[in-house]
Amino acid sequence: MPLTKTRSAVIKAITSCVPSKYFDNVKDTTEFDIEEVKKVVRMAGVEKRHIADDSICSSDLCISSAKDVMRSLDWSPESIDALIFVTQSPDYFLPSTACLAHRDLGLSANCAAFDVGLGCSGYPYGLWLASMMLQGPGFKRVLLLHGETPTRFANSSDRAVALLFGDGGSATAIETSGTNEGNNDWFFSVHTDGTGYADLIIEGGGFRDRFPADKKSCFVHMNGANIFNFTIKRVPSLVEETLEGAGISKNEIDYFIFHQSNRFIMSHLAKKMDLPKEKLPMTIGEFGSAGGPSVPLTVVNGGLSRPTGKALKLLLLGYGVGLSWGSALVDLSPEAVLNHLVLDTDN
Repeated sequence: MPLTKTRSAVIKAITSCVPSKYFDNVKDTTEFDIEEVKKVVRMAGVEKRHIADDSICSSDLCISSAKDVMRSLDWSPESIDALIFVTQSPDYFLPSTACLAHRDLGLSANCAAFDVGLGCSGYPYGLWLASMMLQGPGFKRVLLLHGETPTRFANSSDRAVALLFGDGGSATAIETSGTNEGNNDWFFSVHTDGTGYADLIIEGGGFRDRFPADKKSCFVHMNGANIFNFTIKRVPSLVEETLEGAGISKNEIDYFIFHQSNRFIMSHLAKKMDLPKEKLPMTIGEFGSAGGPSVPLTVVNGGLSRPTGKALKLLLLGYGVGLSWGSALVDLSPEAVLNHLVLDTDN
């Protein structure tokens, strides 16, 4: 698709949230041989993960994040015009999880609220939707919630996924600057290839196969080789087309924030695109692969250097399930609030 350019949107705050339950892959894994576990840890980079128990849904992580964002900015519930909830681990088939968040945050009946059923590419897509909404006169403030609990649909005996996933949620507050002037132009490129739908899939539980005879069908299945090939093929061209469309060089990007899929894959991509390591923060060792929310998790927890008075230029990259991939080239102002929460699993 052609590159999309938006103006006047500003990220005011991002809060990320993980459950308090902690899992050390080497110390706590009992399903596999310890040497095999160590090999996976070295390759994928997932040393430890935060895991939601049965009392925690992605909505809990996101609503906690949203409440923190609203407190930090002193945003009243009545001032929020739209809520976008991006997830593939909803509370229910219906109603939408956005409606539950709308209820718990006490938002106005004039606030639009809806779900977006995207996973790994969800954060760039969500920012694109939010910024598009702010182009018109009717919307001034949008809450973008993005949360996943992939450990809840991962089979602990499946070597392809059991040691990879962590759970996380986030809330991003986006506001219009009220002007089309200035340096807050954002650029987006979003893509889909539905022919690869089966490479990362939960086959059972939906209406195509409501009550599968094989309960394993209700867990995620991943074709790792196909996902790797897809990523290596699509992400470099995604970066190139975004930078070219925006008219800037990769040297002008302060940080490339990748969906935290796998340390080997990210390192391979960085080498292929000649990206300096210091511009590629990784949080997969601490949080595992939390799907799409790993992007805001990394913005908050990736150790970004934020010089006083200088906005950071970030290229945010999501890719995976769908198959779907997207980029968001945005500015992070020095005034933007970044917070991180740990949600007690007993709550």
